[in-house]
Amino acid sequence: MRERYYSFNQYLQKKFGQRVQRISIDAGFGCPNLDGTFSQKGCIYCNNKGFGVYAESHKPIEEQITESIDFYKRRIGAEKFILYFQSFSNTHADAKILRQKYDIIKRFSQIVGLFISTRPDCIDEEKLKLIADYKKNYLVWIEYGVQTTHDYLLDLLNRNHTYKDFLVTLDLTRKYGIDVGIHLILGLPSATEKEMIQDAERISCLDIQGVKFHVLHVLRGTALEEMYNKGALELLTERKYVKIICDFLERIPQHFVILRLISDAPPDYLIAPLWINDKNKVLNEIKKEFQNRKTHQGYYLTKLKSKDTSL
Repeated sequence: MRERYYSFNQYLQKKFGQRVQRISIDAGFGCPNLDGTFSQKGCIYCNNKGFGVYAESHKPIEEQITESIDFYKRRIGAEKFILYFQSFSNTHADAKILRQKYDIIKRFSQIVGLFISTRPDCIDEEKLKLIADYKKNYLVWIEYGVQTTHDYLLDLLNRNHTYKDFLVTLDLTRKYGIDVGIHLILGLPSATEKEMIQDAERISCLDIQGVKFHVLHVLRGTALEEMYNKGALELLTERKYVKIICDFLERIPQHFVILRLISDAPPDYLIAPLWINDKNKVLNEIKKEFQNRKTHQGYYLTKLKSKDTSL
């Protein structure tokens, strides 16, 4: 491991031998937590316009892809791309509609991967068979919004699923050999550091391939904004996040791909904490923290394994 953690860029470089850029789109899917299937309120932190460039833009998928490819070719010289179905719940439709949306990648020879973001309760065997079929020609991952392993926090977030729901879905997904990333939020209201470490310890035992981290932040137009304005919400400081993320990474396996280490948000939508948008500074602070500790991702698991071997 050249870095203190197994970065997504490192993983893609190993897979393809060159830089691969992920591009995010809004394919026009809905969400069962917004359309009345489970709720009409949505998650308390959710404003999709604050999560993606094309969220609720209603642009055709082909146009979103073409614009993104042209942009990243000019900006960083990228030649290969992963198409990331990001906004809302991207398996919340029947299999026929899913195939129509996903098949658009076949029109772009530069696309080498298909990443699908969704909820654990928007999956079944028919959809998984469909998604697994793309593995013949593409790198395929499903990213599940798990957020936390603690059900009382999931209730607070108005997620309308449990951690067990995810575990059942994970087993089903891995049955089809599809790589799984999970989305976790650090700094949830009332969550303790001990509970965040429990998240790390619980997921370290799972058959997942990657983790995407999200710093709890307040976006305009959310229930979380109301909590924040009432003074009922304590957000993580940069220093505390650096400590917690290093604690977390030390306790998960080295082969877990870190799909993202810190979230950011469009300035027009972000209320707090503002420090998350200075990503390079935060990443440097995390690097320094690991250097000071002389540790790395999986450090404690490696120590435990070493002790077991010596017995």
